[in-house]
Amino acid sequence: MITGVRIALDVGSVRIGVAKCDREGLLATPLVTITAGPEALSEVVALVQDLDAICVYVGNPISLAGRATASTESAWDFARELSTLLANSNSCVRMIDERLSTVTAQRGMREAGRNVKQSREAIDQAAAVVILEHALDSERHSDGLVGEEVS
Repeated sequence: MITGVRIALDVGSVRIGVAKCDREGLLATPLVTITAGPEALSEVVALVQDLDAICVYVGNPISLAGRATASTESAWDFARELSTLLANSNSCVRMIDERLSTVTAQRGMREAGRNVKQSREAIDQAAAVVILEHALDSERHSDGLVGEEVS
């Protein structure tokens, strides 16, 4: 498995949940929730640089049937812009299936006794953790980074 910090993003229209893993790719942890908007890209770039991340996994919100959703194009647009900003770095941007990540995160919050409505920022981060765990698990069964590279 590749060594290096990876970041995952759960891109939404209001918030972006962010998670990271350790250099060995063993543990995905929640990092921060960023407010979506004009400053979001620069905040993500700063995180990538601060953590010296080798890859940013962006959740690809496709439907259970495998079709594009209303959020799919927004996530791709964000990923393309991020890829452009990171073009001269050692980091890549890859899209990865995020089906049910938010549902899984919400279920975890409910099971932990947390009110889902009052935990929206934590849910966004937890969804990013689910996305990153999926990516790391997929990496363990492949020869390297997974998902669709964004250029």
